[in-house]
Parts: sequence; C-alpha cells; structure tokens
Amino acid sequence: MSAIESVIESTAFINGPATRRFEEDAAKYLGVKHAIGLNSGTDALIIGMRALGIKKGDEVITTPFSFFATAESISIIGATPVFVDIEVDSMNIDCSKIEAAITEKTAAIMPVHLFGRPVNITEVLDISKRHNLKVIEDCAQSFGASLDGKRTGSFGDGGAFSFFPSKNLGAMGDGGLFVTNCDAAAHQALKLRNHGGIDKYSNDVLGYNSRLDSIQAAILGVKLRRIEEWNSGRRAVAARYNELLAGVKNVITPEVVEGHVFHQYTIRVTNVDRDAVHQAMLDAGVGCMVYYPTPQDLLPVYGNESSLHKVSISHASQVISLPIWPELDAATQEIIVKALARACA
Repeated sequence: MSAIESVIESTAFINGPATRRFEEDAAKYLGVKHAIGLNSGTDALIIGMRALGIKKGDEVITTPFSFFATAESISIIGATPVFVDIEVDSMNIDCSKIEAAITEKTAAIMPVHLFGRPVNITEVLDISKRHNLKVIEDCAQSFGASLDGKRTGSFGDGGAFSFFPSKNLGAMGDGGLFVTNCDAAAHQALKLRNHGGIDKYSNDVLGYNSRLDSIQAAILGVKLRRIEEWNSGRRAVAARYNELLAGVKNVITPEVVEGHVFHQYTIRVTNVDRDAVHQAMLDAGVGCMVYYPTPQDLLPVYGNESSLHKVSISHASQVISLPIWPELDAATQEIIVKALARACA
C-alpha cells in the first residue's frame, strides 16, 4: 500500500519513476540488458516480434500446446504460426522436430516455457544459429525459471513475460514485459509501446498504446523481492504432490526438475475420462483447471479439422492442473490427493 500511495502522491501514473525502477530491477534479476514494461504479455509477444524484425509473410515456429496468445500474437502481426508437436514428459516443444518445419519463410522460433518448466533452450538456440533464425521466448508462465543458472528470457533474442494476476509474479491487473540484450530491438520496442515514437510528437512507425502503468509497476517491484521465496515454495509443493501421488492409479505426475517454477502443477490422467475426473474434483470442492483442452491449431480461428500433432492432442484430453501456491500446506494437499484418487479409481 505504501508503494501504491507513493505513485498516487506523485501523480506520475504513466511511465513514471516506479515503472523505470521496476524495469531496472527486473532486468537485473533476469540478467538482461533491457526490460520494457508493457500493457500485457500478449503485447510483449507482438511488440517483441516486431522489434526483432518479424513481419507479415514470415513464418514463426511454435508449439500447439499453449494459451492462444502464443499463436494469436504471431497471426496479428501478419506472420504464420507453424506448429511443432510437444515432448511427452515436459509438454514443451519437441526440439527434435523443429528443423523439419523450417522453410525459406521461417524467420523465428517461439518456444514456450510451459507451466514454468524451461524448454530445452540450448537445442533451440543451436537450431536458430544453423538456420539464422530469431528466438523469442514466451515466458508468460516462467518468471524466475532457470536453466544452468540462467533465467528464461535471457537466452534468445528477446523474451516476453506476463504479469496477469495469477502468474508467479502477478500484478493487480494486466501487465507485461519485453526483455532483450539487443540495443536496436529495445529502442524499437520503446517506440512501439508509445504510439511509434520515442518522443510524444515524433511518430516514426505505427505503434501501440501499451505501457505498464506506474501503480502496477510499483506493486510488481514490491513483489519481485519475494519471487525467489515464492518459486521455492512452489517447487516444494510440487515435490510433495509427487510423493503423495506416487501410489495413485491412472495419474502421471510432472517431473520436478531444476529451474522449474511450477506456475501450474499439471498431471495427466490415463485410462479414465478426464472430464469426468475434472467434474468430480470440482464437485468435491477442489478448484482444479484444464490447461489446455484444445491445441491451438485446432481452435476455430484457424479452421483446422484435424492435426498431425498426436502428443498435443493426447495430452489435451488428459491434463488437469491441481491447486498450487507457495504456502499450500500438506494437510490441504492430502485432501486434494484423496479427492483425485477417488475420482481416478
């Protein structure tokens, strides 16, 4: 409240000192040169791609198993999303299948660090270098996630974060962040977020009104100080879930790997009707969710009636995300697991 009140007293509500402080602190934490606050994670993807030179007619390789903003952002700038299936265990893009999807129109790869688990980003970068492609990381669910001690968002040419309230680092409203180590891309993103101009009346390109307001930035700045504690708590909760679920029939648990920040704790149920299990859990008072029931390439907007991405299709019919938050206690987890065991029996 003190941080919010300081913004109100300053009346610097748009691109004020609180926003600049948060951008500086976020850049330092993530290990990047530039962090540009934006209106949403979706805008971070759109503006990030445009800042990196991705344009109409290009193709961008990504995963079908993600929230629609991933593919939507590609389509909105006039590029074409090219979908590559996912790995069975990680549920992230299957890097072994990326090169087969590359054409002369391919301009970039957009890996998604799904549910807070880092993609095999080293392999993505190797492929991008061999084919001279940009890499923009969709980090909407992975703030604070890391691989070999390096944060997601800092590997590629750019990274896009969401501060939707339910995220590991969430605002009290919408918010997003584009990060990059490229000076030119950062300069272009600063223009694009501000109606296409660095200065108010020097509009060089068609841009957007997409700025992280100062009150949200102030809130995020306070919460950023606790992100390590919260992410550690999520990992501990996930590990305890795995122990409690070890003997439950028809349930496949996610791997607890280093650097995973568990934005969601997502299991797969097999040999049972997932929707029936989901409903039984809701009836038992357990607020679980299904992310994502339809792969992106099968959404009505793309008009596809079939898909070659068999793992994504299979997982879409099996996944359930159980409640997770940093302070979730063991007794409550036991209640959740017992309800799941009954539903899956």
